[in-house]
Amino acid sequence: MITVDQSPASTYDPQHDAAWWRQAVVYQIYPRSFADSNGDGLGDIPGITSRIDHLAELGIDAVWLSPFYPSELADGGYDVADYRNVDPRLGTLRDFDDLVKTLHNRGIRVIVDIVPNHTSDQHEWFQEALQAGRGSEARDRYIFREGTGPDGAEPPSDWRSIFGGSAWERVDDGQWYLHHFAVEQPDLNWDNREVRDDFVSTLRFWSDRGVDGFRIDVAHMLTKDLTEPLPTHAELQSIPQDGHHPTLDRDDVHHVYAEWRAVFNSYEPPRTAVAEAWVDRERVPLYASPESLGQAFNFELLQADFDPEQFRRIVTDNLDLAARSGSSSTWVLSNHDVTRHATRYGLPRPTRDDDGHSTVKHGTEWVLAGGPAEMIDLAGGARRARAATLFLLGLPGSAYLYQGEELGLQEVADIPDNARQDPTFFRGGGTDGLGRDGCRVPLPWKESGESFGFGSAGAHLPQPAWFAGYAVAREEKDPTSSLTMYRRALALRRSLQSSERLEWIETGDPEVLRFRRPNGWEVVTNFGAGEYPLDRADIVISSGPVRLGEVAGETTVWLAPPEE
Repeated sequence: MITVDQSPASTYDPQHDAAWWRQAVVYQIYPRSFADSNGDGLGDIPGITSRIDHLAELGIDAVWLSPFYPSELADGGYDVADYRNVDPRLGTLRDFDDLVKTLHNRGIRVIVDIVPNHTSDQHEWFQEALQAGRGSEARDRYIFREGTGPDGAEPPSDWRSIFGGSAWERVDDGQWYLHHFAVEQPDLNWDNREVRDDFVSTLRFWSDRGVDGFRIDVAHMLTKDLTEPLPTHAELQSIPQDGHHPTLDRDDVHHVYAEWRAVFNSYEPPRTAVAEAWVDRERVPLYASPESLGQAFNFELLQADFDPEQFRRIVTDNLDLAARSGSSSTWVLSNHDVTRHATRYGLPRPTRDDDGHSTVKHGTEWVLAGGPAEMIDLAGGARRARAATLFLLGLPGSAYLYQGEELGLQEVADIPDNARQDPTFFRGGGTDGLGRDGCRVPLPWKESGESFGFGSAGAHLPQPAWFAGYAVAREEKDPTSSLTMYRRALALRRSLQSSERLEWIETGDPEVLRFRRPNGWEVVTNFGAGEYPLDRADIVISSGPVRLGEVAGETTVWLAPPEE
């Protein structure tokens, strides 16, 4: 008989358990879409505080707060105007302190987003740079260059922004500044000592307020070598990312992170960090090493099909990488930047190249997510998502969940163009995908009422009528719901995490993966459509209906250790 541990996921103790993050379950909150406390249609910090019972009952170890800083929302809050404050539309610093205290009292730690590659164009530094002019110390905090062609009217290079269009924008006096993302997000100059010192101050500011860790946005993009002549955009794409690329994954970025590590280690326990670093697999350990940020996101499961060969290879490779860096791996299936995995697993499988990489761009994926209903297998996607989630939660390492996935939420594709907010949609003219708004629609808490309990007024992104079927209030009463499965799995998961190893068990069926944890727990996932005969009957949790002596198709089960 297995008793589910109903104690807090972790006990917050600021003086102990420095390695809490190694196998933690971290729940990502997109603050503007979580809960609205004042009825303005925008989620806020007090709204999060009001829903802490939900977080505690879910059984998570930490929350990761996406940016809540003052911002004009040119990129969903990732255009930061003040790194050491709270957007007044979302609350105050006192509200933030109350949230941290309340979370800590419930045994939940706090991770905040740091966005170091660029600021908002409304940041006081950038406004000062615009006024100060050429050659000023204010402009040296950013990357300004003279243009080319007659009167410098052409940009310094033909580089393209990740969000579309030129990566350079001209200011009134004729100079150009670099922005790898939106035009409202000017890149910082990390060769400037003042920039480095200011971010150290920011890390200390939030650490002193009780923050336990940091998620570092595009951690591989900070440092740059813009020695002229600049390469063309085509040349830039072909330069190997081996530590010497002009703009990506440069070795010298780790000089920055060595300074940050000294800051983290000056606290007791040390503050943690996790890198969002889209780099070659072999270079991930540089970011995850104890001398650098300490952990790095592994996005490979997020990019994979629901496929046993891909899942096994990804798990094996990333556990090896984690061992080489001295870190633990991270596992993630959804976040604020991609189509929710309940929908993604219902899309037609993409064509892949010889290396197994998808040849379908995210933009095309979003188009599919918003395409005709017959293109999406909603029931199959939901079934596969539950199976993949239970597989993931059985793995050693830390698991990152995205708000709403515990409800099995599907992507919201049917958003009117005039209600969309994501710059990737507008810069592509809507022809290169629907953008990221579909996974950022405010959560449904109740089955009815204004904005399904999100707030007393409407939501900043329109919620579809079908959200009623995914409401927290409805699912918590349903023993077969996605929410019930997540709660039970997270409670049981504490019994699995005594070590960071696993052993693959050969199943004789290419569609079935099975692994054992050192303490005897086993996880079995049937990726195929048919049943898989099981040699044991002690299933303690299943992602789908339990059938005696077998694992149903597209289902994961956990088996408890045999009783001695």
